[in-house]
Amino acid sequence: MEQPWEADPEMMPAMKNAMGSSSDVAAARIREYLESKNNVLLNIAITGESGSGKSSFLNAFRDVEDDSEDAAPTGVKETTLEVKEYPHPNYPNIIFSDLPGIGTTKFPAKKYLKRVGFKKFDFFIIISADRFRENDAKLAKEIKKMGKNFYFVRSKVDHNLRDEQRKKDFSQEKTLAQIRDDCVKSLKDQGVESPQVFLVSNHDIHLYDFPHLRETLERDLPEHKRDALLLSSPNIFPDIIEKKKKVFRRQIWGLTALSGVVAAVPVPGLSVGVDLALLVGAVTRYVTGFGLNVASLKRTASRTGIPYDELKAVLTSQLAAEHITHDLIMKVVLQVSSRAALMAAEEASRFIPIVGIPTSMALSAVTTYKFLKLFLDLLAEDAHRVSDKVLNKNK
Repeated sequence: MEQPWEADPEMMPAMKNAMGSSSDVAAARIREYLESKNNVLLNIAITGESGSGKSSFLNAFRDVEDDSEDAAPTGVKETTLEVKEYPHPNYPNIIFSDLPGIGTTKFPAKKYLKRVGFKKFDFFIIISADRFRENDAKLAKEIKKMGKNFYFVRSKVDHNLRDEQRKKDFSQEKTLAQIRDDCVKSLKDQGVESPQVFLVSNHDIHLYDFPHLRETLERDLPEHKRDALLLSSPNIFPDIIEKKKKVFRRQIWGLTALSGVVAAVPVPGLSVGVDLALLVGAVTRYVTGFGLNVASLKRTASRTGIPYDELKAVLTSQLAAEHITHDLIMKVVLQVSSRAALMAAEEASRFIPIVGIPTSMALSAVTTYKFLKLFLDLLAEDAHRVSDKVLNKNK
């Protein structure tokens, strides 16, 4: 069996704890490991003056429509220093914190940061719909003094382009360059060194600098938080789908090893039950991560204007747009291979003294590996189909 990926070292405690456990306990150990991968806390602070498009940007990053129940409200004038938190719909450990614009508070930058709880944020995004002003520059400089990263985002560039298109000599490239140059100049004039400004449209996140912003945020984060940001990123980007696939691949060998370890515990029925629990947990993560669960697909339909049934029609895997259960996994397993026969042979082999245990471990590891890899590949392909449908909707 090939070994193209390293096992996740965090899997080792789960493997040790599973040995000698009942099927319920062993399955719980697996769930605990899988859930731990979803529990890395990431808190993103987003600030800007009223009318900057801050709330729409926050919703776009969460892949939520502005009129959704769990969306940050748009068009609301800020009057207080209240920080509002909006968790990602699929990953509640990823929090987008809506901070009032510093101009609303009338506080100096240092006091403002203290009042909003500076320490809990991993980084800051400062948004403006036109030029960045003195307060924005002061805030950025104070954030830098305190050792955290900040990013300038110029929103609503699609509005500017639409206005400029009326001119005879319109050039999108020149217009975007002019917007960027004006923002950079205003920040430099306010004493910000080497400012980088990302131009975005909150309604077309695949255009302009949104992909570059996402890549920059990912690169600047500590390694253990990169996967959290990545998994919460919109699946409209083909490169994001491939990066997510690599994250899930890294976990396959750890899960495969756990399946083999549990198979070595001579309790009839244990390894079969654990294999199914393991597959259900892993596949649920794949479906959620690729945005192929029903709730995510409906949000994509709402955001893009493509009917849900049309998005669902491009899916080929039986695991997409479904609630992942033991019965569904077993149904798919029985359809794609002779897994049932392998499981039966495994249960018998585990009671062959001494020699039987290593044989069983190999069977369990091989079958677990093959199905995890197969399901991951199938769901990644479906994610690409949805992405293609969205990106080509106007073609």
